[in-house]
Amino acid sequence: MARRRSVWKGAVAGLAGGLVASWVMNEVQVGWSAATKKLQERGNGSSDKGEQGNGQQENSEDATMKTAEKLSETFLRRPLNSNEKKKAGPIVHYAFGTVVGGVYGATAEKLPEIRKGYGLPFGAAVFVGADEIAVPALGLSPRPLSQTKPQDHLYSLVSHFVYGATTEIVRRGVRACL
Repeated sequence: MARRRSVWKGAVAGLAGGLVASWVMNEVQVGWSAATKKLQERGNGSSDKGEQGNGQQENSEDATMKTAEKLSETFLRRPLNSNEKKKAGPIVHYAFGTVVGGVYGATAEKLPEIRKGYGLPFGAAVFVGADEIAVPALGLSPRPLSQTKPQDHLYSLVSHFVYGATTEIVRRGVRACL
């Protein structure tokens, strides 16, 4: 029996998928960075303490922290201190991933063809739209896109494939229950 399409149920399922996927994506990035750092230490025979596996400085502000800072300045009319930025960055990451997942879930109800590929095309679209276009255009990346190392683009693309696939898998499971 065919399931009736429901945008709100799709959105709820997508929100759940986006939230879980944001966490899984983060865990993959932590693992990737740790593995890369360990490989670099073995190859160099020493530790390069200034670099993480994904090419970012350990103490540098990422796009989520910079976004949190801009939101604070806009709505709270004050900058965040470093502790607040460290706490607010993940909130921005999870909020963004959850909302984008919700939009995906709602859209999947009206355009079922976007569900093909188990979320990988969705993840690739988020990678291009957010990491490759929006983040550099808004000045949220640490350096211009053209100066980003190829391995950093790969790191981000793989992370977004994980995000997209996880969003779709969780969306399907939650949607089947609604």
